[in-house]
Formats: sequence, structure tokens, C-alpha cells
Amino acid sequence: MNGTIRVGNLFGIPFYIHPSWFLVLGLVTWSYSSGLAAQFPQLSAGLALLLGLMTALMLFASVVAHELGHSFVAIRQGIDVKSITLFIFGGLASLEKESKTPSEAFWVAIAGPMVSLLLCGIVTAIGVTTTASGPLAAILGVLASVNLALALFNLIPGLPLDGGNILKAIVWKVTGNPYKGVTFASRVGQIFGWVAILSGVLPLVLFGNAGNFWNLLIGFFLLQNAGNAAQFARVQEKLTGLTAEDAVTHDSPIVSGNLSLREFADERVISGQNWHRFLVTDDDGQLVGAIAVDNLRNVPTALWSETQVKEVMRPITESTTVQSDQPLLEVMQVLEEQKLSVLPVIRENGVLVGILEKAAIIQLLQSRTQPNPA
Repeated sequence: MNGTIRVGNLFGIPFYIHPSWFLVLGLVTWSYSSGLAAQFPQLSAGLALLLGLMTALMLFASVVAHELGHSFVAIRQGIDVKSITLFIFGGLASLEKESKTPSEAFWVAIAGPMVSLLLCGIVTAIGVTTTASGPLAAILGVLASVNLALALFNLIPGLPLDGGNILKAIVWKVTGNPYKGVTFASRVGQIFGWVAILSGVLPLVLFGNAGNFWNLLIGFFLLQNAGNAAQFARVQEKLTGLTAEDAVTHDSPIVSGNLSLREFADERVISGQNWHRFLVTDDDGQLVGAIAVDNLRNVPTALWSETQVKEVMRPITESTTVQSDQPLLEVMQVLEEQKLSVLPVIRENGVLVGILEKAAIIQLLQSRTQPNPA
């Protein structure tokens, strides 16, 4: 997963860490250990470093709890959580699919900030009721303030932040169109991205102050991800209502299993067709396997006339096919997840319709994007 390291499972959810997280862990540990050493001179350097590391780990545990909040609500809605990843800007819960309704999307989005606010309240209550003092009180104060900041920052109403997903759900509810919600929330996210970039650049240019450099990084993060979300929403909207059959390649490479290898070679290979792999059907038109041109080399040419295609073909499992009425957006996700460029399309009775190529989906999108001539 883009260089991430899998460290185990959390409640059955795969848990990953991006290498950049270790750099942030080190910086946060050093920062808090230095602060504790300065605030409490009686602490030894080793103990201050240990307390700084514990504080940093608890802060990241708060980020994980935030993402688990999203995950548990999604799971209750029947949505699979593919992974939770810690990276330089915090955490990310990767969900299998979107919620079915705007209200469900709202609760998934708001669950993370609610967990962070709850943690802030719990830590604050512990500090007050136990009358903690010294380094312990300082650590509790940091945990409470960071969880409060985590909740408030994520409530900024722009994608890809939780507040953006909340805004998306609200616009979806008002307009009845989820893609309008994504587009609107993405634009708001881009606005906040530019504001963050300017807040980092202007002090640097005008006063030579690089203190807001982190704002610059956050701004670029918001700008890029908000743009990606808007672009993906446009793709989703254009694919709405289309099925796998709508993108099947014309004159797909299909041969009958009853053909001899000689007939196959003469009619399909030597005739000039550029396909290197052909789908094989039985007498009823059902998909039974596939044969590649290279498979002909395994049979002596003298036996081609008496050897049928079905004797050389390789079987195809149902996991490598898609149904003709399956939404094209789901098919595109299957192609991406399985890193495939081609999938056979079959009807419910197993009859082969043809092949679907990733390139055909792209061409279909381009044709629906181009304006109609007057």
C-alpha cells in the first residue's frame, strides 16, 4: 500500500503505518520531552525522553481511536473497512464503499470528531477528579488539548476532512445528488487549502518567518486531495446508470471450443486479428475458458487439425468475471483493486457477452464529456 508497513490488525481491521509516521513520532517525542525537561528541571534526561515518547504514542493512539470511530459506524452499516493507516498528517480509514444514504454518510463522518471530543472530556475529567499535578498533569493537559484540536480541525467543512464529508452529506440530503455534495465540499476544501498555503507563504515572504511552514504542508494536502475527490466525483457521476454491458468491446475476441486449432489459427490468428488471448464458449454460448496464441506452441502443428480449442484452453473462474448488469462504477473499482486491464462480461445464465477493457471505460468517459455538436 504505497510503501506502508502492515503492523497487524485492530479489531479485525488491517493496520498500516506510513514510514513518514516514524519521523513525526521522533519529532513529537523530542518536542514534548524537551518541553517537560524545561518545565520540570528535576526530571532526568532519560525520564523526560521516556515521558515524551509515552505522550507521543498516546497522541497517536488518539488518532487511531478517531479513525476507529469512523470504522465502527461504517461496519454497523455493512461497509467493510479495508484498512487504517497512520501517516504524516494523521490517520485514514479506508472504506470499501460509500454509505447508501446521506444520513448514514453523516454519521460515519461525524463519528471520528465525536470520539476525539469524548476523549478530550474523559482526559479532562481524569485530570480534575484525580487532582493530578507535575508531569502527569502536563501530559493530561496535552492529551486533552490535542484531542480537542483534532476534533475541531477535522470539523473544517471541506474535503478530505470529516467536516467536508459532513457538508457533503448535507448537500446530498438537500439536492438528492451525492456527487453535487462531493463537488461542493471539494471546492470548500480547496478554498481552505489556499488559505492555509497563503498563511504559510505570506509570513515567509513578508517577514522571513517560517513558523507557519506546517500550514503550507497542510494547505497542499487539502488542495491536492480535495481536487482528487472532485475529479473522482465527476467520474462517478458520468458512470451513473451505465452497466458493464455498455462498455463491452465490439467484436470481442471470442471463439467456439469446438473449433480445431487449425481453424482457430486460420480464422483468428493468421487473419490479422491483433488479440493475443481469446475467450472460449461452448455450444450454448457460455464462457468455459480462455486460450492464448502462445498455447498453440504446446501442440505440434501436425496435430492442429484434430485438436480442438477446448482441449487446450484454460478454465476461467467466476471471480475473474463480471455480470453484464453490474454497475460500471463497481466494475472499474474491481479493475483497480485487482490491477486488471480486461474482464470477461457474462449474463446471469453464464452466456458470454464479450470483454470489457479499462481503455474502453476511459473512452466512454471521454465521449460523455465531449459536448454534443449543434
